[in-house]
Amino acid sequence: MSILSNSFKHSLFLGSMSDFAVLNTGRKMPLVGLGTWKSEPGKVKQAVIWALQSGYRHIDCAAIYANEPEVGEAFQEILGPDKVVCTTVSNKTALYKLPLLWSEVFCEALRREDVFVTSKLWNTQHYAEDVEPALLKTLKDLKLEYLDLYLIHWPHAFQRGDNPFPKNKGGTILYDNIDYKVTWAAMEKLVEKGLVRAIGLSNFNSRQIDDILSVANIKPTVLQVEGHPYLAQVELLAHCRDRGIVMTAYSPLGSPDRAWKRPDEPILLEEPVIAALAKKYNKSPAQIIIRWQTQRGVVTIPKSVTESRIKENIQVIFDFTLTPEEMNSVTELNKGWRYIVPTITVSFLSPVF
Repeated sequence: MSILSNSFKHSLFLGSMSDFAVLNTGRKMPLVGLGTWKSEPGKVKQAVIWALQSGYRHIDCAAIYANEPEVGEAFQEILGPDKVVCTTVSNKTALYKLPLLWSEVFCEALRREDVFVTSKLWNTQHYAEDVEPALLKTLKDLKLEYLDLYLIHWPHAFQRGDNPFPKNKGGTILYDNIDYKVTWAAMEKLVEKGLVRAIGLSNFNSRQIDDILSVANIKPTVLQVEGHPYLAQVELLAHCRDRGIVMTAYSPLGSPDRAWKRPDEPILLEEPVIAALAKKYNKSPAQIIIRWQTQRGVVTIPKSVTESRIKENIQVIFDFTLTPEEMNSVTELNKGWRYIVPTITVSFLSPVF
């Protein structure tokens, strides 16, 4: 067991709340979180437990990922004043740059308020009367009383109903013309009721963000979009900063585990510029990419169900800093490349993205 005081341990804890973005509500959002998209049932519970044991204090979820009940099992098992989380500090972390005056394992109670939890409203539930029931289902599945952040997953609504991807006989998605501004007004009521601490947007473009802002009584706090060195989102990031909105990047490592990868697509983790920086700092390419994002103030949610990678991804924010020139060299890799390209279209409308 550790001989450190609780306050000192907290200041050194891997991924502690000291590495955060400040939302326009004043609340703090950890810069690195665990993504759970594509984390299949049977693996995601253990991944969340490993993450919390490794120092993550931010878990990103969504109803459409179909794994929130299992994430909730992890929360139930590990969160609470009577639960103790023990962390093993490895000599790969920055903690070992300090004199080793304590044992390698320390423990603490992990409270609900210590963990930032995000979820998202799915496209079939954009009608005002559907928003709160959708959230209550998520809270039940996650075994929580509130969310720290609730996002509108997409600006485009699908036809209401139990089928998350409603289609016509021809196989194309059935859309609904409900205005997302109506959905936003219902999201604001969730804040007023204390069911969520903050609300935001996902996959909205700059015009759509401003459209929401034109009617918002409660401003969006976060925009979550695909973001990585090949899709640096420089203009959109500046747009968000000017409006007091924090950006979160999903698929920050290029989503290499996608089933629909194209054989000719660029492989982000093999990019020579990133590989050279990884060699210089004795880091993995993934750690270089995450460090680049966090230095830009972009919240990053890499997904993994592998214990070693989960630990590696959180270690990045402690013991090195990219120079301004190195930051620019990574940003300049931008080529507007989207790995998460939608394949859902309708015959008379543009694609979803």
